[in-house]
Amino acid sequence: MNDRIALSFDERHYTLSELDGLTAGLAEALIERGVRQGDRVALMSSNRPEFVLAVRAIWLAGGAVVLISPAWKRGDVEHALAVTEPAYAIGDQPVLAELMPTLSLDAPITPSTATFAEPVPSEDAVLVFSSGTTGLPKAVRHTHASFAAAVEHWRVALGFTGDDRIQIVTPPSHILGLLNIVLALRTGAWMRLHRRFDLDRMLHHIEADRITVEMAVAPIALAIASHPDLESYDLSSLRYIMWGATPVTPSVAETVTRRTGVAWVPAYGASELPVIACNPLEGARLDSVGRPVPGVEIRVVSTTSGEEVETGDTGEIQARSASSMAGYLPDDATAAAYADGWYRTGDVGYLDDDGWLRLTDRLKEMIKVRGFQVAPAEVEAVLHGHPAVADCAVFGVPDPADGEVIVAAVTTTGSVDADELIELVGTRLASYKRPRRVVFVPEIPRLPSGKVLRRVLKESHGRPADL
Repeated sequence: MNDRIALSFDERHYTLSELDGLTAGLAEALIERGVRQGDRVALMSSNRPEFVLAVRAIWLAGGAVVLISPAWKRGDVEHALAVTEPAYAIGDQPVLAELMPTLSLDAPITPSTATFAEPVPSEDAVLVFSSGTTGLPKAVRHTHASFAAAVEHWRVALGFTGDDRIQIVTPPSHILGLLNIVLALRTGAWMRLHRRFDLDRMLHHIEADRITVEMAVAPIALAIASHPDLESYDLSSLRYIMWGATPVTPSVAETVTRRTGVAWVPAYGASELPVIACNPLEGARLDSVGRPVPGVEIRVVSTTSGEEVETGDTGEIQARSASSMAGYLPDDATAAAYADGWYRTGDVGYLDDDGWLRLTDRLKEMIKVRGFQVAPAEVEAVLHGHPAVADCAVFGVPDPADGEVIVAAVTTTGSVDADELIELVGTRLASYKRPRRVVFVPEIPRLPSGKVLRRVLKESHGRPADL
């Protein structure tokens, strides 16, 4: 069993026994540097096998992994270190090494057969950073117990077994990337790790490696749908493509299915509670993120009173599970994230009579026009329906008369003017949901997870004087 290939990277293949030996050797090196039970260890690494080794080695040494994105600049890293206060660091990024002594992942690792104590379930395992779409990112703390619960929920939801084959193209420093890596290792599945996202390489390896489960966030889904030679790839090994992190864009998903025959499985989670809902593998639908996964409870509460609403009524989605985070750093942000033990997702939506969950928008991103709440996703769905619109994002800006007005940022693939798009929304939605202004941009700023950075758009195009 330990001689099977567990991880592939470029042309290099690692058996499980090789990974275990290298992990043990790296854990010994960390212990020699002083890492002890409960210490936080910053990890800032490019996508490479040593990232996987480092995560497991920190756990063997008794530490908690502080995941820092290799895409971050010095200011971002300084913020992350100030919030989490790691005692040690490991990685391959100069910016981290400039800020604190760092064990280099470029140094040779001597394999070891040493054994280590099992991690303490109640101790912190990993600290990942929240998306930060509305402010500076907070560190999300997961214990070994909560993260193990999340991995099990993911395994059940995806019907994932040791026979599956998966590739990691989403950033491993993000909760979804780490979840998939640990899922593969704990189920005995095969995985390929990629240096970076490259669409043609991803499609090539689905065919060459006979990938069975593919993960996609919005930018990846859009790239697949618009690939001019998509039909030239054999994607028949795929059981499905999972869509997560952002609401499904039906036109994009339907285009991929029409061109490839591969169906989608939408799912829903957060860094704070990684797996909340997932569609069934048979009979998945694009208008819902699915039903609560076994082990997770969901309720919907009024955004004004906090009281639970009736089935079918819209409100804030709240969830409760053993996979919920242990809290934030800074710690004073934790209390506001919970209501009577329920994690407040900040997402707005409703549960229907059959238990299907539908998301309508982010609570913090709702636009208040003349007292009316407008969901950006609702306006975006109409704009996405125009054949010349490649991508879009809607946000609100202050207005002395209406409170806020709607601005739409749009990227195009053809000729269309602002008035045409404003009129399109006006014919489909209530008049107060029409954008006051449309700005044409070269691209929509997004996080690697696909979430729109609306604050970036507001900073660039949201000044009231611009209206």
